Amino acid sequence: MIDNTIPVKDRLIFAMDVPDCDRARSLADELGDTVTFYKIGLELMMSGGYFELLDWMLARDKKVFCDLKFFDIPATVGSAVRALKDRGASFVTVHGNQSIMEAAAKNKGDTLKVLGVTVLTSLDRGDLDDLGFDCDVGDLVLSRARRALEAGCDGVISSGLEVPRLRELVDPKLIVVTPGIRPVDNKPAGDQKRVVSVEKAFANGADYIVIGRPIRDAASPRATAEAVQKTIAAQVAGA
Repeated sequence: MIDNTIPVKDRLIFAMDVPDCDRARSLADELGDTVTFYKIGLELMMSGGYFELLDWMLARDKKVFCDLKFFDIPATVGSAVRALKDRGASFVTVHGNQSIMEAAAKNKGDTLKVLGVTVLTSLDRGDLDDLGFDCDVGDLVLSRARRALEAGCDGVISSGLEVPRLRELVDPKLIVVTPGIRPVDNKPAGDQKRVVSVEKAFANGADYIVIGRPIRDAASPRATAEAVQKTIAAQVAGA
């Protein structure tokens, strides 16, 4: 079921995976009003000027997802989330076990939403074997989603392939953000392995989708973002 309280344009989160903040500002200016929600992650954090970029985006009425995937001892993760909670970001990601997610949720404040990472969309069954997880990918996503909800997280990051089971077997109020989106006419998925199309993601029950390279590397990023927004609007309207 589609959550109608989410503005349609906010459902597209653009992954600002660029090498520096000057390039990020330039690309955001090019995208203009076609994108209202941005994901800024570790690459930009390490380039310098991360929080200045966050403030710049907020001043332009954009929403920001800090995809930092906090993973450390609970006290450190709790402190990191507490330091971020009043910066104006909408979402932040955390990895880890129950106590780590609980520490993040305890310190998130009233406006920042914590998303637990289930299984990265760059991982498949063989990668889980390498990591020592002797279980099905879908079962692991389901388990981690349940634990994230129990820990007080607001939602999860999940491939669109697993979303139907999350909607069926976990609280439907759970926010589901789906990366690994590849438009059906796009080139190969690169390092993403568990991918779905825009239409499939929302048909399966995702609340938000994250798209980076298919928009960033397009001949016209703005036109591509506009096309994605039209697809989302049609999908939501038909739900």
